[in-house]
Amino acid sequence: MAVESPYTDNDLNALGLSREKIPRHIAMIMDGNGRWAQQRGLPRIEGHRRGVQSVRTVVEECARLNVEQLTLYCFSSENWKRPRLELELLMSLLQRYVVAEREEIMRQDIRFSTIGRTDRISSRILSEVNQTIEMSAHNPGMRLCLALDYGARDELVMAVRSICERALKGELLPEEITEETVAKHLYTADMGDPDLLIRTAGEMRVSNFLLWQISYAELWVTETLWPDFRSEELFSALKGFASRDRRFGGLNKPSSPAGT
Repeated sequence: MAVESPYTDNDLNALGLSREKIPRHIAMIMDGNGRWAQQRGLPRIEGHRRGVQSVRTVVEECARLNVEQLTLYCFSSENWKRPRLELELLMSLLQRYVVAEREEIMRQDIRFSTIGRTDRISSRILSEVNQTIEMSAHNPGMRLCLALDYGARDELVMAVRSICERALKGELLPEEITEETVAKHLYTADMGDPDLLIRTAGEMRVSNFLLWQISYAELWVTETLWPDFRSEELFSALKGFASRDRRFGGLNKPSSPAGT
């Protein structure tokens, strides 16, 4: 059962949006936490703490807009290279988030999920993550997916290994391997591909995020640092998305001549 959006058509029109052009799946690279803190003479972790408020804002607005899925790049496989103290604080923030937001997740009928490796995250944190996943599993609203210890190349390597194992067992012939086969062996096997990828802090790269899945996603980059990202920035991205001519490699039908 779909959750009814609190935004009416008139509300959306006032924001410069239309219901039929809201992307079904939005993916976000939340960049600029460290820079935000450094610009203010604060420790980097303060930028991450402030960034949690941006997460709350974006999750709430996307749920209100009836976006089907929101995928947030929270912790990459490369982030393990950061100083130990920062890593400990990031993991602590993650644990606090999945516990503190449970009531709000349930109130908004959000279905919580994650993608990425689980073997390098502590069992204590995984236990809290899994509890939030389990308690929200039957919610009918937006799917909120956190990419944790995630790297797209790592994901593709694991998919190839899994496919090779099936081939060695005689379950799959090489000529039977298709794009659909690969997609079914990714972390995102039960998810649709993103329609829109938003990146903050002005960086013009995708940083090993959903490389397979964003093949036809529209990209939208803002100079705004993640801790300052609010509803207005989200609406700007959605208006930008709505203005794109999405052809998926083909051609749109030419407009009919006037008077015909």
